Amino acid sequence: MKIGPWIKDRILLVDLGFYKTQMFVRIEENGGYFVSRIRKNTDSVVASINEGIPKTMCKDFMEKPVSECIKQLSGKDIDAVVKIAFKRRSYKSKQKRDEMLVRLVAVYNEEDEKHHLYITNIQKDVLNTKDITKLYGAGWDIELLFKGLKSKYALDVLETKNVQVIEALIWTAILTLIVSRRIYSLVRNSTAHPEKMAQYTQLRWSTIFAENASDLLTVILQRCGIQRNFETIMSVYESQALDPHVNRERFREEWFE
Repeated sequence: MKIGPWIKDRILLVDLGFYKTQMFVRIEENGGYFVSRIRKNTDSVVASINEGIPKTMCKDFMEKPVSECIKQLSGKDIDAVVKIAFKRRSYKSKQKRDEMLVRLVAVYNEEDEKHHLYITNIQKDVLNTKDITKLYGAGWDIELLFKGLKSKYALDVLETKNVQVIEALIWTAILTLIVSRRIYSLVRNSTAHPEKMAQYTQLRWSTIFAENASDLLTVILQRCGIQRNFETIMSVYESQALDPHVNRERFREEWFE
């Protein structure tokens, strides 16, 4: 991804597969923001403590590797500033070593029984420790959204090079998703078993919605005063089955006469 002025005032949620300190530097230089998990082998040391550690103990953490400090937290969250060493991009076959200051958020996850570590350049008076965790977690929701768009709402295959047609197909997928999520919300809120609400997962819902879209269309048409019967279905078949390539030579056309 090429980072430039477009990133200004935007937040980039970075997966570990795309982790690169040089990219974080460019994001900050262009006025943007980032949130990422930190790699285990990252060369980082504590520069200062924002919160989570008593002031009397802060000096014990200064200039120490993050991995060493985490062992002393005993399940506590910490918000700190760390220095990360890295190499600048090569210029005239030479690489200059540098370092950047970033905010480190370590949140203890009771389920995993370990700390989850995040780095960001968003100040703590804008987003606190828990907010950073929730924000990064939103990345998974975004992934699920695009997975649904591609796997169930036909955004993965655009068999045309016509820009107008491509735009129409993209909008069709997005509008389908909006309708789907609206009904998904209604189903979750109307269930007689609130304790099962977590079982209404988004990916399963997109499958159910796509499989039952025809029934939904029938109900909508009825509300509009249109009866969906054999004649209307045949009308759709007759119009949609026409091949637009009228001049193309047919293979074994005589077989279908």
